[in-house]
Amino acid sequence: MTVYGYVRVSTKEQHEDRQMIAMSDCAVPKKNIYMDKQSGKDFERTSYQKLIRKMGRGDLLYIKSIDRLGRNYEEIIEQWRLISKKKGADICVIDMPLLDTRRGKDVMGTFLSDIVPEILSFVAHNERDIIRKRQKEGIDAAKARGVRFGRPVIPLPDNFHEIFGLWDTGKISVRTGAKKCGLSDSTFYYKAKLYKQSSK
Repeated sequence: MTVYGYVRVSTKEQHEDRQMIAMSDCAVPKKNIYMDKQSGKDFERTSYQKLIRKMGRGDLLYIKSIDRLGRNYEEIIEQWRLISKKKGADICVIDMPLLDTRRGKDVMGTFLSDIVPEILSFVAHNERDIIRKRQKEGIDAAKARGVRFGRPVIPLPDNFHEIFGLWDTGKISVRTGAKKCGLSDSTFYYKAKLYKQSSK
């Protein structure tokens, strides 16, 4: 039996210390700990895929919590079954002792190891939807208060109409027009295009 550990944080800025300590407490060899620093929205993760290719029958995988495995309801169940059924390996979720496929290989043990991941992954999936809903509600409320999102709109300079006319007839370049208006080349060009369209 080979003992593995899987660690995941959502961004490069987040720290994996707590998960690594948990792996050490479970005596997982450092060389067998696979770590990804990316979102758990799917399982297209480099280290996770390497881990799955390595694992075989009788091996044991430790993860700190179910959401470190992933956040997609259907895919968590699919990966759980891939590891425990197809690969024939055991999984232990450290923060949830009930989620340990080594516990009882009888009918009840098998039932629990199958049904609990479905319940927990559904909760994780539901929480993600709630977060998205709250974010949208927060943005909508901010907009209703007059908060503007995105880049602030740069007003047209007083001489824009005159400079636009010179640029539009080919008498000056974008760079010259931008300089005369005190804008960057790209901003001048973008505003000139919009101005031209609105004048049609």
